[in-house]
Amino acid sequence: EGIEACGKSTQLQLMANWLQGLKIEVLVTREPGGTDLGENIRRLLKEVNKSEKISDMAELLLFEASRSQHVEEKILPALDAGKIVLCDRFYDSTIVYQGAARKLNINFISTLNTFASRGLVPDMTIFLDIPVKVSFERIAVRQIGRDRIEQEGEDFFENVRHEYLSLCRVEDRFVKFDGIGDVQTIHEKIKNEFTRKFFKN
Repeated sequence: EGIEACGKSTQLQLMANWLQGLKIEVLVTREPGGTDLGENIRRLLKEVNKSEKISDMAELLLFEASRSQHVEEKILPALDAGKIVLCDRFYDSTIVYQGAARKLNINFISTLNTFASRGLVPDMTIFLDIPVKVSFERIAVRQIGRDRIEQEGEDFFENVRHEYLSLCRVEDRFVKFDGIGDVQTIHEKIKNEFTRKFFKN
């Protein structure tokens, strides 16, 4: 988890490579997305279309629809098969983006999250923390334009980051890492924490 351009996807792939090197079966997936239906919903949510506005509630329900399909089609079967599931975003993103930033009712969102995820709770949630200013700088140097959500203003993402930090304080499964610095160094820190938590002798 984390705000835009914090390094989530990079670190997730490094973790997948490491675990696969240990001969551990891994499902690497993402939200929104992860299934054919989910990827279609992702395009609706992310692509910039100035002629059509998605309401905040419609946005929320689209995320939950993608999640429901994702859990049923991909995540639950992988867990049943004994695989480790590494997911680039899960329902905490909905709490912080649609709840804290869009100002929708967080209790209602939590109920929808539980319903859509069939009550699944991640064993460990990695939060990569970077300042909003750094996020904007990283997005600016990419060779692609900003997607619909990335076009939100600084206050929006300050609210997102603040809520993530709040979750880190109250949810034991959250582990916060500084997302600024050498990619490999961050990976080693995440790997060490993962090993401590799950590979106990």
